[in-house]
Amino acid sequence: MTDFLSARSLPDSCFGEIITFREPDLEKALDALEEAPDLLLSALIGANGLLVLPGLAAITQQPELLLRLSRLFGPEVEDYRQTLSTRNLVHPEVPQILVLANQPPSNRQPPKQPEPPLTEGGELPVQFPHRSGWHTDQSFRRPPPDVSLFYAVTPSPKGTGQTLYASGTAAYQALSDALKARIGNLYGIHALPWTGRSETAVRSGEPPVVLLPHQRPQRQPLVRYHPVTGEPALFLCEDGQMDWVEGPIADMEPGPDGEGAALLYTLMSHFTERRFVYAHDWDVGDLVIHDNRNVIHSATWFDTENEIRHMWRTTVMGNPGREYQDEAPSWIPAPGVAPTEGLADQTNASGK
Repeated sequence: MTDFLSARSLPDSCFGEIITFREPDLEKALDALEEAPDLLLSALIGANGLLVLPGLAAITQQPELLLRLSRLFGPEVEDYRQTLSTRNLVHPEVPQILVLANQPPSNRQPPKQPEPPLTEGGELPVQFPHRSGWHTDQSFRRPPPDVSLFYAVTPSPKGTGQTLYASGTAAYQALSDALKARIGNLYGIHALPWTGRSETAVRSGEPPVVLLPHQRPQRQPLVRYHPVTGEPALFLCEDGQMDWVEGPIADMEPGPDGEGAALLYTLMSHFTERRFVYAHDWDVGDLVIHDNRNVIHSATWFDTENEIRHMWRTTVMGNPGREYQDEAPSWIPAPGVAPTEGLADQTNASGK
């Protein structure tokens, strides 16, 4: 690829590349990348939204290196003190890092194992609804972030705690012409998790949390056009990050048994077919970078009683596309109001 980077396709995946630095000193590699700041972003876009960078364990002792890498993907690395992420998840020294760990203070727990835990062929389930938890980061905001960087400080043992990624670009291309026409102008309604608006909460009769204006659900197009390539991609989530009270699809019959829910199930089942999915089994020091504009992801189970899983995430903003042009951020609270006022600590859900 260059004198200091090599790239190869991800095995058994319809998208994504593995990027390796030829320079073993990460600081020196970053010095070179900062002289060619578009290189990794171009690689991400060329790989349809997914890069795997192994062997970056130096980040654990020097978290500022993760920030330097993040800034190669956009002009603004989010400060999680200013977003809708509760403080128990924010790195105590580097507020641009979200900590997703099953230890205090994060206490972020894994999803339950799917039932059954394996497919009939003995494989890890990936397809919705057998596998749940598929989402794109912070889609409950307008505009949502562009790119997420996810780093393994301490991964769970091999074969557990994988992160699944699905290509919205490939999934859209494989839709029938009739379904493309049907969804072309539709919007999903995305909601903050843990606020009583998930499918599970609605079915159980849990009352929705009263939200402040900057916390309220947001509409996002079901088909999102990438601001760089112009390519269309599916853009939606399921259970916990859609609004099943007023949605999940705007201007369609609402609720878990409505017309909108039926369409969402059809789309998500297609979106997460194995042919569109890459499963990443983590090693210490792995960094996975995904484009939130055309990729969704999901966490998998690990033994939280006996194992530690400690991960860091950054998110980058700056080029959400024409849909959001000149739009003020939806998540900025009124003066004197904390972003997460009235929200409980986010400790009861999956950690990617």
